[in-house]
Amino acid sequence: MMKRQILDCTLRDGGYLTEKHFNENIVRGIINGLTEAAIDYVEIGFLQDDVNPHENVAYQNSKDARKFIPDNRKNTLYTVLADYSRYSVSNLDPYDGQSFDAVRVCFFKRERKDITSFAREVIAKGYKLFVQPVDILGYSDIELIDLISDVNLIKPDGFAIVDTFGSMYMDDLHTVFSIIHHNLNPNIAIDFHSHNNLQMSSALSQEFLNISQNKRDAVVDSTIMGIGRGAGNAPTELIVQYANDKMNGKYHLDTILDLIDSYIMGIKAQFKWGYDISMFLAGCFSSHVNNVDYLLKKPSLCSKDIRFILNSVDAAQRKRYDYNNLEALYLEYLKSNIDDSNAMEILSNAVSGKKILVVAPGKSVGTEKAAIQSFIKRHNPIVIAVNFLPDMFPFDYVYFSNRHRYDFWKYDDRLKNIKKIITSNISSTDEENDLTISFLRLVKSGWNNLDNSVIMLLRLLDGLSVNIIALAGFDGFSAEGGSYFSQDFENETNPKECLQKNAEIEDMFFNFLQNKKVKKVFFITQSRFDKTAGLSDMDSLEGDT
Repeated sequence: MMKRQILDCTLRDGGYLTEKHFNENIVRGIINGLTEAAIDYVEIGFLQDDVNPHENVAYQNSKDARKFIPDNRKNTLYTVLADYSRYSVSNLDPYDGQSFDAVRVCFFKRERKDITSFAREVIAKGYKLFVQPVDILGYSDIELIDLISDVNLIKPDGFAIVDTFGSMYMDDLHTVFSIIHHNLNPNIAIDFHSHNNLQMSSALSQEFLNISQNKRDAVVDSTIMGIGRGAGNAPTELIVQYANDKMNGKYHLDTILDLIDSYIMGIKAQFKWGYDISMFLAGCFSSHVNNVDYLLKKPSLCSKDIRFILNSVDAAQRKRYDYNNLEALYLEYLKSNIDDSNAMEILSNAVSGKKILVVAPGKSVGTEKAAIQSFIKRHNPIVIAVNFLPDMFPFDYVYFSNRHRYDFWKYDDRLKNIKKIITSNISSTDEENDLTISFLRLVKSGWNNLDNSVIMLLRLLDGLSVNIIALAGFDGFSAEGGSYFSQDFENETNPKECLQKNAEIEDMFFNFLQNKKVKKVFFITQSRFDKTAGLSDMDSLEGDT
C-alpha cells in the first residue's frame, strides 16, 4: 500500500523569518512535540558551510544537530535542507543514526546538471536523499523530463514538486504531477512543497494527497500555522486534520494545537507571515517577493501599478531582484510629458513671498491642534494640507502626491471645491481646481523613500520663492503605531522598517535644508526630524511678510 506522509518544516521555513535562530527551548519543544504528534518527517534546519553562532538551526554536519534530536525518536525521521550552492558535501559526516536521517538538497535550474556527485555522496554516506528543484513551474516539459532522467540514475528517496513562488493552480499541479509520475522511477516518492501566495497551499496539498493515492508514495510539506517567509506554507494543523478525516491518518492534532499555543503564537507576535497583497502579486507573476516589497514601499504606486511594472520585467529577472532596475522602471512609469509651466506660474503668483504652513497628517495634528490653530490665527499663513482634508482648521490648498491618499478622499464632497495641487502620477478630472505638477520635477534619486510627500512639497515650495515654511504633523513613524492623527491612515509597519524610513526621511530633510533657498523652515508641532530650535522660531516671525 502506498504511503502518504507529512513532512513538517516549521523550523527550517520559519528560520528564514528569524534569521535561523530560535530559543533552544522552542527548538526542542517543537521537535519533541511533532515527534509526539506522529509526524512522519521533521525538518530541523539547514546544512551550510558557514554558520553564524546566532544561527542555531543551521549546522555544518550531523554532530552539530545531534543535540536537538529526542532520545525517543518513535517513528519519526529527521531531515535538514542543504542549498547546493551553499554547502560542501565534504563537510557531511557519515550517518550514525544519532542525528538527522535525511538530507534534502535544493538547487536552481541552472545547477541541475551539477548536483549528481553531491547527491550520490549524500547517499554514499548513509543518508536518505530528497531532490528539491527550485521553481518547478520554471521548467519546460522537456527540461523536467530531462531532469527526471538524471534523478532516476541517482535513485534518491524522494523528488519534490516545489512551488517556489506560490503561483501554482490545480491544473498546474495535475500537469506537473502527471509528467513526474509517468517518468520517475516508481520507487521514488514524490514530495509537494507549496507557498501560500494565492491562498492555494492547503487546497493544493489536499489535492496532491488525493491524486497520488494508490499511485506511489507521497510526502506533503507543511509548517505549523503556515509559518514561513512571505506568504508562508500549508499549515500542518490543516493537513493533519484532512489526513485524519479523509485518509485514516493517525496524527495527534491536539499536540499540534499545544505547539501553537506554547510556541508559535509568541513567534507570530514578533514576525509577520501569511497571505497579503504583496504575496498575491508575487504569486501572480512568479516573482521574488523582494520585488513587490520594494515597489509597495512607494506611496505613489497602487497595487495595479505594481502589476503593470512587474509585468514589464523579464520573466527570468522577476525570479531574482534588481533594485536599480526596479527604480528605473518605477520612475519611467511615473514619468509624464505634461507641461506644468502654467500651473507653476499660477502657484508662484499665489505663494511667492508668503508664509506657508504645511500640515501633514501626523499624530501631532490632533494632539497639538491648539498650537496649529493659534499659529494660523496669529500669522495668517497660506495653509497647505498634505494628503488629507483637515476639519479642525481652515486650509487654502490640499496637496496630493500619494495615490492611495487621493483615492481615499476622492469621493469626499469637500474635495470638489478645494484648490488642489497634485503630482502627475495622479489622475484627476477636476481641471478647474487642480494644479498639476510634474512628479519628476519634485523627486531626487538616491533614497528608497524618494517620493515622501512632505519632502516633495518642500522642494516645490522652495522653487516658488516663498518666504517662510512652517511645518505641522510631520512627525515621522512610530514603531508602536499611532503615527497618524487618524487610525484610517495607519499601515502595518515593523519597528525595523520604521527606523529605516525615519532615517531616510531625516536624511532627505537635512539635504533639503542644506540646499534650500527659502528664508526659514521650522516646526510648530513636535517632530523627530526637528533638530533646530524648533518651536522657539515662531517668535521670530513678527515683522516678517
